[in-house]
Amino acid sequence: MSLSAGAPSPRGRCGAQPPVLAITSGEPAGVGPELCLRIVERAWPARLVVLADIELMRARAAALGCDVRIVAFDPAAAVLPGTIEVIHQALAAPVRAGVLDPANGAYVLHLLDRAIAGCVGGEFAAMVTAPVHKGVICEGLGAHDTMPFTGHTEYLAEHTDTPRVVMMLVGGGMRVALATTHLPLSAVPGAITPQVLEETLRILHTDLVCHLGLGAPRILVAGLNPHAGEGGHMGREEIDVIIPVLERLRAEGLQLVGPLPADTLFVPHTLAQGDAVLAMYHDQGLPVLKHASFGGGVNVTLGLPIIRTSVDHGTALDLAGSGRADPGSLFAAIELAIDMAAARLAARAAA
Repeated sequence: MSLSAGAPSPRGRCGAQPPVLAITSGEPAGVGPELCLRIVERAWPARLVVLADIELMRARAAALGCDVRIVAFDPAAAVLPGTIEVIHQALAAPVRAGVLDPANGAYVLHLLDRAIAGCVGGEFAAMVTAPVHKGVICEGLGAHDTMPFTGHTEYLAEHTDTPRVVMMLVGGGMRVALATTHLPLSAVPGAITPQVLEETLRILHTDLVCHLGLGAPRILVAGLNPHAGEGGHMGREEIDVIIPVLERLRAEGLQLVGPLPADTLFVPHTLAQGDAVLAMYHDQGLPVLKHASFGGGVNVTLGLPIIRTSVDHGTALDLAGSGRADPGSLFAAIELAIDMAAARLAARAAA
């Protein structure tokens, strides 16, 4: 399974301005701000702009002894090496690394709102998100028995008026998308309806073409049951739902392989025959990918009108302020966002 986007790099567009990417710094007490400080370690074929409280970034840099220059973003100004550009969003309360404060829950959402607005309006070519803490955001919103904020994916879908999105993780030589995400296992079979499966496959196919530059993507589809149901002896979801949807979409020209038994789908020989995998539920596909790529994987939200990638880890409060957090996943998320922005630009130019 090749992970090359197949699109021209921004470096190759002679004379073109590099794309501008927004990086939301996430939970201020977590590792997000200090990971954002690390972006100066590489030369990127893009202009990276961090969304954060600028004094928080300066304070974290000083505490860690980072030799960086932190300035307010000015689209008309040249960017010097070793400089981090910041779009300032004010904290509601002072921050201590590793200590959550619900008072700053709304601040985290303001970062997302600013990035979404910039992507929708064309200011940014993509957004990359550092980790957030769902619980403290909900506490900050005054929630007790409900979860008004359930995650980046749902928030982005709601604020871009997107009816269905698809979660895909990239890493370890794999692209793994999910038909269902954060559901109890008992609720998964009922959630995989013909409509859900068809819409998910259409989104996955379209974004592999338009955002990842794959001309005719081949998608490996996992069965739900052991041995993909074994002809109905281990469950009928393959016969009643999955196979009819695959046959209907194949008739339209989509290259879909399956349903395949999940226990043998992830062997190298099978993976080499496809460009992406569609797993039926969270823990069917992600343990394999995370085993192969944890700390360097990327979470991608497909189906949005904008490009969004994210780290594959949490806020790591125990590491915050130590300088020991690994920026590998953030760097991989930035790289993929740049490739996706280039692929989308190429697709629009060819249309």
